[in-house]
Amino acid sequence: MIEKLSLTCDRVRSHWQLPCCHSYCGVPVRGKDMLIYSHVDTEQKPLLLTGHHGEIGAMTFGKGSSPVFLCSASADYIIVWEIELCQMRVKEGHVAAGIVIGTLLDEVVHLSFCYSDERVAACSGRSVFILSSKRQEVIFTLEGHLGPSTSAEFCPWNKDVLISTSEDRTFKVWDLKTGAVSYQSFVLSAFPLISACFLEETRQLITGSTDGQVWCFSLHDDHKFHLVSKMDLEKMEKRHQLHQETVSHQAGGEEPSEDTVETTKPVLKIASCSSFTDTNNEQKKDSSWLCIGSFDGLYVVDLATSELLTALYFKDFPHLSITMANSWTISPARDNSMAFLVTSLFTPSVVLLELDPCDLGKIWACCKGFSVFPSSPPLPESPLNARLKETEPSHPEKKGGTKDQPLVFHSKVKSSGYTSTPRRTMFSSKTNIQKNRSSSKPNKNTGLLFRDYPADSEAPTTPHAHLSVANKPVYCLQYSGDGKQILCGLGDSSVLLYKSSLTGNPAVYTGHDKPVSSVSWSLNRQCWLSASEDQSLRIWAHGSTDPAFIMGNSLFSKPIRDAQFYYLDKFLLFASGPSLYLYLYDVDTTHDDIKRYHQRSVVKLAKRFTTPSPTYITALSAVNDFLSHIVLLCGSDRSIRVFDMNKSTVASQLLDAHCRAVHCITQNKGSMFSTQAPDSYNLFLTSAVKDGVKIWDLRTLRCVRRYENHLNRCHPCSAAISPCGRFIASGSEDNAAYVYDIRSSSYLHKLQKHSDTVLSVTFNPATPERAKSLSSYCSGQTANTEVDSAVCSRMSHESETQTELRQHLPNQLACVQHSWNCNEDC
Repeated sequence: MIEKLSLTCDRVRSHWQLPCCHSYCGVPVRGKDMLIYSHVDTEQKPLLLTGHHGEIGAMTFGKGSSPVFLCSASADYIIVWEIELCQMRVKEGHVAAGIVIGTLLDEVVHLSFCYSDERVAACSGRSVFILSSKRQEVIFTLEGHLGPSTSAEFCPWNKDVLISTSEDRTFKVWDLKTGAVSYQSFVLSAFPLISACFLEETRQLITGSTDGQVWCFSLHDDHKFHLVSKMDLEKMEKRHQLHQETVSHQAGGEEPSEDTVETTKPVLKIASCSSFTDTNNEQKKDSSWLCIGSFDGLYVVDLATSELLTALYFKDFPHLSITMANSWTISPARDNSMAFLVTSLFTPSVVLLELDPCDLGKIWACCKGFSVFPSSPPLPESPLNARLKETEPSHPEKKGGTKDQPLVFHSKVKSSGYTSTPRRTMFSSKTNIQKNRSSSKPNKNTGLLFRDYPADSEAPTTPHAHLSVANKPVYCLQYSGDGKQILCGLGDSSVLLYKSSLTGNPAVYTGHDKPVSSVSWSLNRQCWLSASEDQSLRIWAHGSTDPAFIMGNSLFSKPIRDAQFYYLDKFLLFASGPSLYLYLYDVDTTHDDIKRYHQRSVVKLAKRFTTPSPTYITALSAVNDFLSHIVLLCGSDRSIRVFDMNKSTVASQLLDAHCRAVHCITQNKGSMFSTQAPDSYNLFLTSAVKDGVKIWDLRTLRCVRRYENHLNRCHPCSAAISPCGRFIASGSEDNAAYVYDIRSSSYLHKLQKHSDTVLSVTFNPATPERAKSLSSYCSGQTANTEVDSAVCSRMSHESETQTELRQHLPNQLACVQHSWNCNEDC
């Protein structure tokens, strides 16, 4: 930050609204006069404005660049000044004069121009006055707050919308056509709301309180507001400092040892800022941030992630003539820079600061980059080069098969034909061939594997099928790679295999003793695995009701987490307690009725990794669709670790990624039917109780967006990314599934009609066959639900009405729900 001007006022006053715009700034002198300075030409003599009889309480500039209007308010008058006209009158030897637009409105604490500079909002007591800027006229007197109003701002995209905040800890949205309240918030905090602003780009409303809380609301034309995110300035600062310490420690730097005192950080002022770059003589917008002025410095927040980008403390700039702030005024300046007019908390001084937002990207130094795609082949000593044996064992021959015999084993050998009459007709066409009618029928699924996933498909909005299982809560589900089948792990220790249309009776697989926690398909779809809370893992060959291999028998002391196939089906990857296991395997699918219980499949431990004690692995994720050395681990210490399987080491870690331990981590794996940009595969998302869903970029190991509209207070609700990479779905405890646009922090659709908590969601990876569809619901009912006994043993079929609704759809989403408590590790 650069200090442009240092000014002196008469006395110290709390929450003093001072004017600042792209060219001018001002301060009151002698209580009732004003000095207007040009921060474009700091050598220019300031403009003196007189006319108030009482002490000035608030001043503000208009939103336009030419002409520049200034509004000042005291207990007797509210006056609007045209700066260029006043400068001209002073040069001519006359006294600068303004237009009185209001009288005797009591003490005014806040002023604001509309974006056309035609109206002015003045906060005085519990009322907000809407005045004309051209003449003395009170257009509206807005009353309704239970405490003194603290700020008022006009909406930039709708001139008839105004927001006001108050010490009663609420804000109101006013319709200036009628002067009525169109929306009133609930009590947001135990402390007064003192600042607010609009974000035109995202159509959102931001408000802040004196205890450092910031709320972001979406603002729709139908006045249906909903909370997008809530931020705590103090908590964001702690996470930022912890991240900086981690980066410094990994780089070999010294950790800061100074003690810090916890203090409340009031949100004195909020404004948006943007960073631009010049490309081919055109300015391109890089990113948008939120500037929050507090008493100890300026905080720059990435609103998409609710994370602190950087904190500019006054103590870190010794050349500044201010150490603690009393009030802030933030305004865009020339050359895309930001101007800040700050008053001192303890001394009667005012400073004008300037900051280039492009420098913020340099301040936000990122970690060393990672990529989900390998840049080199595996090392010779890498566990990825492990093999079961030097020569693969031959499988036993099938029963009833042909044995090895001599080349000629018949008792009678036919003559070679040299002594017989030569045949005259060597070839004859067959004319009595029966056409196979079944082969002439078109296959409905013929083009399924040759169609691409529609990149411009719409998000699911309407239910397609609803299946209920009594006393069998569904814990997990996963589509096969071709999208034709879906696995459901149930709470009664069984696994159901359904068609993707959820029609017909499922195949039932049993054998576990406790609820099934995870299921996973192999890449070739010839086998799949299931892991259970009984500390066992089973591999199932497709088409067989008996497991091809069982891992358990006290091999693991803790339940198995997120078991999956890895490295193009070469390994089995899963976690148990603090350990990460990598197993080689060979599944034998031959069938022998005599030796059916003889274990012919083989597994071999390739590597075992252990996290620092007492950190347990709560979730993991790895890509199996292509070769990748990266494995993502989430620990009970709320951390995310990037594990390099090639080097058998933790490449990087992020501490305190969530406020709770992560219970779900999902990578953007796409599907065999979709095509995405290579960089998009470096995105992954995490879910934690009471902390929403976050999207992370593996290249920088930073959160890039956050979603908090769904309700997740105690259950481990999972999330999923669509194959096209445009949507995110998340379960919720308010009996709904939420669908988000990956480019926005607000949800697109709320899929309701569930009867209980939605725990798991997943997208169909294949090209959908229907042109308008929606979601398929697998609903697990609670134990006390009254259902027919015939329904308890199987899923219910589709009704005729549901069958009629099955039209072509652009996206399929499957959700499961139940009301069981989450386990201790989550």
